[in-house]
Amino acid sequence: MRVATSQEKQVIVSRAMIRTAARMARGIHSCSPPVTVSTKAVLTLNSFEKGKDGGGPSECDNAYHSDEEMVVALSTGWFKNKGRCGHRIKVTANGKSVYAKVVDECDSVYGCDDEHNYEPPCANNIVDASPAVWNALGLDLNVGMEGITWSDSDN
Repeated sequence: MRVATSQEKQVIVSRAMIRTAARMARGIHSCSPPVTVSTKAVLTLNSFEKGKDGGGPSECDNAYHSDEEMVVALSTGWFKNKGRCGHRIKVTANGKSVYAKVVDECDSVYGCDDEHNYEPPCANNIVDASPAVWNALGLDLNVGMEGITWSDSDN
């Protein structure tokens, strides 16, 4: 087996750095901002029902969820490799707060394929929520994107 020269190793490292820079420029991240008692995020609208815009079944329970359920998907870093599955988070917007269950990951690394319903990767600060969450917060479903805060909850 041939060992790569130092010049070949530099090329390999340079290519990896270029790929990483390209991912960062496109907003593709596996990390997310730290979670606090009032974590700033962007709320996006998603259906978790079969055959709708959410793609396949939810990552946490391999199930689909009704648009009437208070459920969310979190960006990859916040999802914590399924560490928040089944936990409830508190979402605050428009002067109101609601509690929603984490059932899925909003993949911040991969996308644009069948598994991800041909959607691009999520940004690293996304709480992707069902219509029920949007309605409970009194938000306009036609907007589809809203600044919020969220935190972990024991409720």
